[in-house]
Amino acid sequence: MALLHRAELRPSKLELLAGWLPGRSWFAGEAGAQVSRIAAYRFDDPAGEVGVETLLVRAGDGPVLQVPLTYRGAPLAGADEHLVGVIEHSALGRRWAYDACGDPVYPPLLAAAVLADAGQAEEYFEVDGKREVRPASMTLTGSRTGRAVPTGPVSAGPVSAGSVSTGSGDGGVTVVRVGDVELAVVRRPAPAEVPGAGGLTGSWPGQDEPVLLAYAR
Repeated sequence: MALLHRAELRPSKLELLAGWLPGRSWFAGEAGAQVSRIAAYRFDDPAGEVGVETLLVRAGDGPVLQVPLTYRGAPLAGADEHLVGVIEHSALGRRWAYDACGDPVYPPLLAAAVLADAGQAEEYFEVDGKREVRPASMTLTGSRTGRAVPTGPVSAGPVSAGSVSTGSGDGGVTVVRVGDVELAVVRRPAPAEVPGAGGLTGSWPGQDEPVLLAYAR
């Protein structure tokens, strides 16, 4: 479960992405346009130290973009190239936000969702000592491949990847590895057939046909 805080963020996540996204090779949309949130999902860090959230956003009238992020209470050594920015969180203090594809916490969690349909974390607030669950903004469906889900070792960063054919148009793909599994994160998700090796799809209000979010290669 993911504990959320009703807090002020400076800058906001969307403000941070507005400056970061146009520099990505897979970016599509209007540079400088307002970034809007479409939906989101979270994974649980087993150690409870790192926030792991994937945002589905749009820059102006551009296509939906998938941005997995991790939030840390201190800088991640050797990951400067994956730093999205620093956020001042009124409840948690300073938080370093990273492109999750360059954070070693993320690939094993993605593998569990893709290969074993582990699902997303339930989100909740603490209100007067009681848990107040926030309804999920989207639905996730993974594959049940029967394949053992690797827990490591995790590569130091993402494998070099660019815009490749994924069956989802010309959406860019970022590839990460965990153990002997190679996973592709679809940056511009669209409806597509789930590969036989396993995949993760999602849908949300207004997007009834599931889109391909990630898959095993």
